[in-house]
Amino acid sequence: MSKPSNKEDQFAKLGLHDSFCSNLKTLGFKTPTKIQSIAIPKIFSGKDIVATAQTGTGKTAAFGLPLLQKITSKKLPPSSPRSPRSLILAPTRELALQILEDLKSFSGNSKISFSCVIGGINQNSQIRKNSRGIDVLVAAPGRLLDLINQGHIRLDQTEFLVLDECDRLLDMGFLPDVKRIIKTMPKKRQSLLFSATIPEEVRQFSREILSKPDRIDIAPKNIAAPKIDQYSFKVTGAQKPSALRTLLRFPEVRRAIVFTRTKHRADKVSRMLNSSGFLVEVIHGNKSQNARQRALTNFKEGKSWILVATDVAARGIDVDDVTHVINYELSNEPENYIHRIGRTGRAGATGIAWTLIDGSEGKTLKGVERLVKKPIQEIELEIPKEELEQQLTKKTGSDRNRKPVNKANAARKNAASGRRIRKRKRKPSSKRRDENEKSS
Repeated sequence: MSKPSNKEDQFAKLGLHDSFCSNLKTLGFKTPTKIQSIAIPKIFSGKDIVATAQTGTGKTAAFGLPLLQKITSKKLPPSSPRSPRSLILAPTRELALQILEDLKSFSGNSKISFSCVIGGINQNSQIRKNSRGIDVLVAAPGRLLDLINQGHIRLDQTEFLVLDECDRLLDMGFLPDVKRIIKTMPKKRQSLLFSATIPEEVRQFSREILSKPDRIDIAPKNIAAPKIDQYSFKVTGAQKPSALRTLLRFPEVRRAIVFTRTKHRADKVSRMLNSSGFLVEVIHGNKSQNARQRALTNFKEGKSWILVATDVAARGIDVDDVTHVINYELSNEPENYIHRIGRTGRAGATGIAWTLIDGSEGKTLKGVERLVKKPIQEIELEIPKEELEQQLTKKTGSDRNRKPVNKANAARKNAASGRRIRKRKRKPSSKRRDENEKSS
């Protein structure tokens, strides 16, 4: 018998019903990825799973498709109020929302009910949604634990647990919260743990929450995606703005994500690029959830073609056709490099990762190269003379235009406005301190 050649048959061989196969065909899924081919049949068998797979390999479909089919095929009564039938925990708001979006698209016209519980937005709408009882709850640990403690959500009837990006959950300090959440769940459940890496902490945690799990490991020897070309550029810290603008003006850059180390730097880079005429959005932890979603939507829809982000968003951005990832600054944690560049070259596509390296980042780059198990090729970047002159003009111009502060005028203005000025006490000189100590 010849092997099935069409898309529907390939997924049907894994045990998926015709309705899901047809929907996947509509969504453009061709053939299952490796993690999907291995994980889906095991999840259907009811086994606990601990899986190692890199970002962009199709993990959401690997656990989402069998989970959705189990929910639709069990013919169970409606879920009880405040009690989700299944729980998926994710480390960031963006990843939780991305998982929710993917699962809704996989479910097609089925009557599966979904909810998402994350911080950064008013909890009342989340409470109302979960009060009716739902099939699939996608959540970030902090807000979920808050609602559990307030009595708005119960997990004593939850049959399925998925921990996505478990290594990141632990890295971000969520381990105590996750343990408290799991303690409220029944011991008889199916638990699935997916992680990009399995350090000892994750391995120990998996022993505590999983029951005789099957291990799936499809991480490649070189853990960076093989279809992402990686390059570095040596520049000074002062040259980084000019270098970034130069790279973004290359014609092959059609959609790019620029990563910074801090929220303050992300805002600063975003303002710099906007003032230079680029269409830019920025996303980081200090932004409200509505602002973060608006920025991500504008980026996805092409209203802006550059997104500046911090590592909080590295694993939650799933946008098609990101041609380039640019590390404006390297993260202090080499593992974040993998997740940053994984925003390009997704689902078998090719991508390019550029990293700007100044003199203070040499050791960090070495750590990244040890992690990816290969040197990152250094190439020379020729920054146009006018770019460097523009940068110099901005600096000297801002200094030249800064007016000196007249303390006497400032004092008069404050007095006129009724503002009290507290005089700072002058510290006594060392001679006076000695005299005071003697007199005391």
